[in-house]
Amino acid sequence: MYRGFKQECPTGIVNEETFKDIYAQFFPQGDSSLYAHYVFNTFDQDRNGSISFEEFVTGLSVLARGTFHEKLQWAFSLYDINGDGIITKDEMLDIVSAMYNMMGKFADPCIDEHTAKDHVERVFQKMDQNRDGVISVEEFMETCRKVSYFDLL
Repeated sequence: MYRGFKQECPTGIVNEETFKDIYAQFFPQGDSSLYAHYVFNTFDQDRNGSISFEEFVTGLSVLARGTFHEKLQWAFSLYDINGDGIITKDEMLDIVSAMYNMMGKFADPCIDEHTAKDHVERVFQKMDQNRDGVISVEEFMETCRKVSYFDLL
């Protein structure tokens, strides 16, 4: 893995533009740049604008072999765009819209502004247990442990 990383990124670090280019190769049917931006920020743990090999491996390790709790924590971090410990409807809408844009013509249901907003409203109905308009990490973790993904749709 290290050799592949060094081949793509000879400096040993990945900047956001390179990361977006790599992501675009995996999702050529849509526009993956915004979703890649959010994933990049989640991998960039020290917030220095680049991903080191260590950060890359750590993120992949969580996603591939992490515990269910670690994977949920990573997902929460992805949705918590500004890192304030809560997910707002706007943050979730940004991520969901970016996912739909990345999927392009393969998105189901078809992409439109209302579809993404409806999806976010359904998720908030399930996750925002205290009805304060935001999802805390505790609400996120508890709901994900109890509810299947498909029940959130």
